[in-house]
Amino acid sequence: MACGVLALSTPAHAAEPTPYQRALAAGYKAAFLCSGMFNAGRTQAQIEALELTGIYAEYDPIVPTLPAQVDAGAHTVSVAFDPKLPPRRAEWHLGLGCTTMPIGAPPQAAVAANGPPAAVPAPLDPRPWPLGDAGISPRPGSALARLADQAFAGGYGQGSRTVGVLVVRDGKVIAERYGDGFGPTVSNRTWSVAKSISGTLVGIAAKQGLLDPAQPARVPEWGPASVDPRTGIKLDNLLRMASGLHSDTAGNRTDALYTGATTVTGEVTHWPLEAMPGTRFRYANNDILLAIRSLRAALNDDQRYLAFPRTELFDRIGMTHTVAETDWQGNFILSSQVWSTARDLARLGLLWLNDGVWQGERILPEGWVKYMTTPSGPQPEKGEGYGATMWLFGPAQGLPAGSYAAQGNRGQYIMVIPSERLVVVRRGEDPVGARFDIAKFSADVAAALR
Repeated sequence: MACGVLALSTPAHAAEPTPYQRALAAGYKAAFLCSGMFNAGRTQAQIEALELTGIYAEYDPIVPTLPAQVDAGAHTVSVAFDPKLPPRRAEWHLGLGCTTMPIGAPPQAAVAANGPPAAVPAPLDPRPWPLGDAGISPRPGSALARLADQAFAGGYGQGSRTVGVLVVRDGKVIAERYGDGFGPTVSNRTWSVAKSISGTLVGIAAKQGLLDPAQPARVPEWGPASVDPRTGIKLDNLLRMASGLHSDTAGNRTDALYTGATTVTGEVTHWPLEAMPGTRFRYANNDILLAIRSLRAALNDDQRYLAFPRTELFDRIGMTHTVAETDWQGNFILSSQVWSTARDLARLGLLWLNDGVWQGERILPEGWVKYMTTPSGPQPEKGEGYGATMWLFGPAQGLPAGSYAAQGNRGQYIMVIPSERLVVVRRGEDPVGARFDIAKFSADVAAALR
């Protein structure tokens, strides 16, 4: 599966959930309610009806049974799961979104940011598109409108749930549509689209001389080099899912980190090698988390690190409705945990389409987008190819050669078709087992515009 998650099935007579599963389910509910309400401005009822349904099979029956307490003034969500233990709690902080706290942690122990809460969702940006939202008035032709209708009706994947579609051609928004409860300023989780955001941030760091993909990753928890062969893993290996590191599951489900309040440094730095770096493709959240751990080590300045995604990327290209979230030790969970809007993701697609140049300013090193979208070394056994945090499409998928995409769980896509000067964004909340056919949809969009 391209976005690296497993479609798990529930036995006909499922066993009682373990205490650990209940704890993870409670953390899942706390995290999604917190981020959905305080990042995106959605209501608890909306989130419980959509974002918290169709989730992983081991949590899906548990989550509705767990009571949630929302403190809108303190921007926290607590979810009880065990009468003998404190509830799971997620805390929201300005500019950093929500952090899932360890069981029993005192309030306000997460990484903090000063300043009053912003309006949620934030208002439209009055600057002209693409930096802002002014001047967007798409008038899709009848063919394009019909394709959007099909996308929302499940025509590109049985059981799929589309919440947003946006099409940009030649830099202009030509089609845009949202489901109930969503809109231009309402974000949802990017899931693994965040990996391609990570690849972009590493490129910015490379331009600044902070990182070099050809050099070993900077992971302070590894070493010394004389006894730890992991110190030979190059940053390029991590970006290409070719680290050779073991991970707990194929596709590397990192539930303990995402909803269990372990940390990047505690969860992903201890896995051993099981293949030589650069010899095996194995999709893994851990590889991208280690790449961003390298960024933190290279910066060696926590304040600069926590501001880096916003100051070096989001603010520069108008992604003002996007927030990257951290663990409670201040490590970005940039394999998945970013909240963004369709327009912001379209801006990112435009940056890639224009070789890392934004309105005349070079944001990425020259050739970095080619690096991200060029295969090197081991590849997935079937399906699309893989570059450096980017999925690669072409005639085998019914698309022009050179097409590429960022992809995420539950149907998050940024498809770029350079030969058509086209960016297609699809946002979804697809249940486990449903899959939106982004290649077919994008090919149909391209055909409708010819």
